[in-house]
This record gives sequence, structure tokens and C-alpha cells, in this order.
Amino acid sequence: MRTRQACWIFIVATIAVTTLHPTVLATKAEGYKSTSLARGQLGAIDISGLEEEGNEQVWRSMQKMKGLSDIYVQSNVWAPGGSTGWHSHPGESLIIVTAGTVTNYEGHDPACKPHVYKTGMAFVDPGGDHIHILRNEGIVEAKAIAVQFIPANGVRRIDVADPRNCHF
Repeated sequence: MRTRQACWIFIVATIAVTTLHPTVLATKAEGYKSTSLARGQLGAIDISGLEEEGNEQVWRSMQKMKGLSDIYVQSNVWAPGGSTGWHSHPGESLIIVTAGTVTNYEGHDPACKPHVYKTGMAFVDPGGDHIHILRNEGIVEAKAIAVQFIPANGVRRIDVADPRNCHF
């Protein structure tokens, strides 16, 4: 008898908690498609080099990865009004907009400032705990190519809940 009563109390409590505190689910991509064009695996690398000529600094790029990494080349397409949904990546991404305009919003920005990238522009998604959403707020299709560096055999994309800093 006590077991049955405890069971009912547990069921009622579970229903009450889920009703009062609904789970915040990941946001869905809409009007967006990502296609893998290529994937390769790379061993540990350490590329760096600051060159100085006189008092002038010469352009430099630094990349350092321990262990194996998967490198993806992705083709991303947004219909007008399309969105990636809020997400992150475990590694960085280099993104080139090849058509239309893509607007990036960052989950940590309380002001929800739009970062607008037009055809021919590029930007970097640092990955890690950087949560963002990419939207096509224009009236024509938008396209981008992304090169992503991901820890070997890891997930390429992590869907996350809406951080609630942007109201769209």
C-alpha cells in the first residue's frame, strides 16, 4: 500500500514539475541546409611565425592543434528568412559568404548586435562555448562555405537552447 502511494506521489510530482518548468529545447534550423563537401583528418600541427622587417610587422597566422583533428568543408544555404538555429561547434570555423547576406548573432551578447556579412566577406566562428545563430534576413538566397576544425571523431555541430538575448 505504501509503495503504491509513493508511486502516485512520484508521478504527480513529476507531472507538476514538468508542467511548471518546461524543458528548454534546442532551436531548430529552418530554411537552412548544410552539406559536407569534403572531410579529412589531420595530425597535430603547430604553425606560427611572426615576421618582423625593420619596425614593420608582417602578416601572420597561427594554428595549433594537439592530437588528431577532422577538417570539414561545408556548403551552407539559407532560404530568405532561413536560420541555422542556435548552436555551437567544438572547434573554430572559417566562413566565406558566397551569395546574399548572412547575419550572425552571438548568444553571449545581451544587446543582440547583428553582425552582417555580404557576398565576398568572411568571418571566424571561434567555436568552443561560442553560441550563435546565422540568419538570412534578406529576400534572396544566401550561401556560404565553411572550413571547420573539429577534434577527431567529435560532433561537428551542437544544437543549443535559445539563450533568450535576441527577440526574433
